Amino acid sequence: MKSVWRTLAIALLASLLLACADQRRHTRAVYLLVDTSGTYAIELEKGQHVINYLLGTLNPGDSFAVARVKSRSFSEKDIIAKVTFSKDPLQANQQKKQFKDKTLALKQQVKGGSAYTDITGGLLQAAEFLNETGAGRKTILIFSDMQEELDKQTIRNVPMNMTGIRVVAINVTKLHTDNIDPRRYQGRLAVWEKRVRDAGATEWRVVNDLEHLERMFAN
Repeated sequence: MKSVWRTLAIALLASLLLACADQRRHTRAVYLLVDTSGTYAIELEKGQHVINYLLGTLNPGDSFAVARVKSRSFSEKDIIAKVTFSKDPLQANQQKKQFKDKTLALKQQVKGGSAYTDITGGLLQAAEFLNETGAGRKTILIFSDMQEELDKQTIRNVPMNMTGIRVVAINVTKLHTDNIDPRRYQGRLAVWEKRVRDAGATEWRVVNDLEHLERMFAN
C-alpha cells in the first residue's frame, strides 16, 4: 500500500512541476536598453513612450527591466528598474505604477548624456537577466541609434550568447554622416544583425515607427 501512495505522490509532484514549467513557457521577459549617450539623450522622452506602451502590454507573471546604455554598460548598477509582475492583477497594476515612477526620473539622471556608448555591454547584461527569469519568450529592445563608441580601456571583443532571444532595435535615428551616405546607416544595421544572429538570436528586427510599437512583437 505504501508503494502505491509513493507512486501517486511522485506522479502528483511530476504533474505540478510540468504545470509550472508550462506556465513559464508562456510568460514573457523584456529587457529595454535605453541609449543615454550625448548624441541620443534628446530622444529620451520617446523612450518613456516605449516604456509606457510595454507596461500596458505585459501581463501578470511577465518580467520587465529597463537599463541605461552609457560608457560602460555591463553592470547591474545600470538597471533603472526591474520587476516580475505578480499573478494578482491588482498587485501587478501597483507594480506597474511603481515601475513607471522609477523610470520617469531617467531624463533627470542623464544630465547631458554619457561620453561613450557601450551597446555590447548592455546586451551581455540583458541576456543574463533574461535567462535568469526562465521565461519562454525573451526579448531585448534597444532604443538607440546603434552607433557604438568605446573608450580605449573597454574590451568588448567577447562572444555573446543570444540563444533563444529576439533582438529589436527601436527608433534608430540617422546620424549626420548617414544623411551624407545612406550606406553607413544600412551598413551599421547589417553589422548588428550579423552579430546578434551569429550569437544565436532567434530574430533581428528594426522598428522606427513609434506609432506602431505592436510590430515589436509581431510574428
